[in-house]
Amino acid sequence: MEPNSPQAQPSSPCVTVVVIGYNDAPHVADAVRSALAQGPVVREVIAVDDCSTDDSLAVLHDLAAAEPRLKVLRRAANSGGCGAPRNAGIDAASGDYVMFLDSDDVLPPGAADALLAAAERHGAEVASGLCVRRELPSGREVPWQPELYRKPALVARPELRPRLVHDTLCVNKLYRTDFLRAHGARFPEGRFLYEDFVFGARVLAAAPRVALVPDPVYVWHVRRSAAKLSISLDRSGIANWKARVGAHRQAVDILRATGDSGGKALARAARAKFLDHSLRIYARELPARGTAYQREWWALTRAYLTEFDAADLEAAPAPGRVIARVLLASPHPRDLARIQQVAARPARLTPPYARAGDATPVWSADLPQVTLDHLLHRPLRLLPLTVDAELRPRAGTLRLRLHELYGRVAEAGPAVVDVELVPRDGGRPGLRRTAAFGAGTPDGTWEAEVRLDLGALDGEVFDLRVRLLFDDGTTRETTARAVPGPGLLRRAVVPDGRRGVLLVQPYATRAGSLAVRLAPGALGVAGVARRRLGRLLRALRPAGPGGNAH
Repeated sequence: MEPNSPQAQPSSPCVTVVVIGYNDAPHVADAVRSALAQGPVVREVIAVDDCSTDDSLAVLHDLAAAEPRLKVLRRAANSGGCGAPRNAGIDAASGDYVMFLDSDDVLPPGAADALLAAAERHGAEVASGLCVRRELPSGREVPWQPELYRKPALVARPELRPRLVHDTLCVNKLYRTDFLRAHGARFPEGRFLYEDFVFGARVLAAAPRVALVPDPVYVWHVRRSAAKLSISLDRSGIANWKARVGAHRQAVDILRATGDSGGKALARAARAKFLDHSLRIYARELPARGTAYQREWWALTRAYLTEFDAADLEAAPAPGRVIARVLLASPHPRDLARIQQVAARPARLTPPYARAGDATPVWSADLPQVTLDHLLHRPLRLLPLTVDAELRPRAGTLRLRLHELYGRVAEAGPAVVDVELVPRDGGRPGLRRTAAFGAGTPDGTWEAEVRLDLGALDGEVFDLRVRLLFDDGTTRETTARAVPGPGLLRRAVVPDGRRGVLLVQPYATRAGSLAVRLAPGALGVAGVARRRLGRLLRALRPAGPGGNAH
């Protein structure tokens, strides 16, 4: 054979896409087609069905009959998790690289090409790109961990970019297949939630070169109204938090077990991320949980935090660090409403504002060991300022109240507040108004009132955003706390010049922020009534048998 003949040329690197699914017949075809549509760079798509009981297998076989690149594997028994199906895909993969795709998500066009090109260009064992969370049915898209993917980069060793531990997803990444096999980088099997945490730690512990790609390479579909919520959305039971803590602990142990300074640095970064992300998510939902859940969550979290050292706490941003210190200082749940506000994004520290005997700011007179002295030095634009909001739909007014914070607010001089109602689906214009703050009151607050023409809005749900402007030139962007009170968070039907009537529902989000839901016209009002009746009937209906869903 001639050296330069086509047969003698080395084959181009190729990719295996592993698609996993269980009882997801309505979506799995879209996932598989999005993988096949990546083009010739994808040598094969391996669809691993985790012993579905619906039509998933038939859908896959129909697709495979027309597409030779699609291979269908069916597990003999349901694994109860995502790990075993993905491991089966790794074992069966013949491509130089492997990617993972869940049956209810899709790969955007060009994803495999972008990741493969970056991996080959840099000789990287891992290439990672931007994941976009797409809310359905609205279509609103939110980037996941965008800070990592602002520009192309090569990370020669993971510890040089500790923020890598923040992106715990496995699905927005391309891995060299022989690298995974050589280092035994596999997923936990069985009923193991948050398996990505452990797999990602095993990959980072093997010290790969990581190429970062700014292009969107994965679309994560978020279906909050689904009959069976995804793992990341279904946080109502304490078992979910136990699983998250357990997976995170195991991931940290894997990183620390490397025994080198890089692994220890990544482990510290992972603990800081836990405080800033996981802890804050669950803490802001605590007031909505039952007493038994709150007690168990508090005890479980407090026990885990005792494994953190002082440097772990100091490495975390202030809100998570403060919440952790309150937990460690109190054996029983306390100050849950206030913790909820600190856990919000941006954080809000609500009154009362206590000081220790030496005038140091502290969490409360009962917990003086939880100091807040960072508030005296932190830039005003980053302070956890609290703005209370009262929406009065019939009067068409929004009243805002800004609270003092250890003298920092008065020092800067509150001047003007910009208010914006932002449509949650992102597809329509919102409403923006500006008002001046009045003089400060003796109790340390400043008030402003804004008139709002809610009838001018088109859309269903709007979030309230606030931008504070101070005399010293500082600005602070934040959200506003929904203030409960007689008539303040109740539905109101108000006249609307365009559509006759408008149903207005101010409400508090899980983080305690003010949002508003609108239903225009008589049909809109009737639709709200029907949905409310439907929820009531579903709540009264006996629960049927459940099943595993990834």
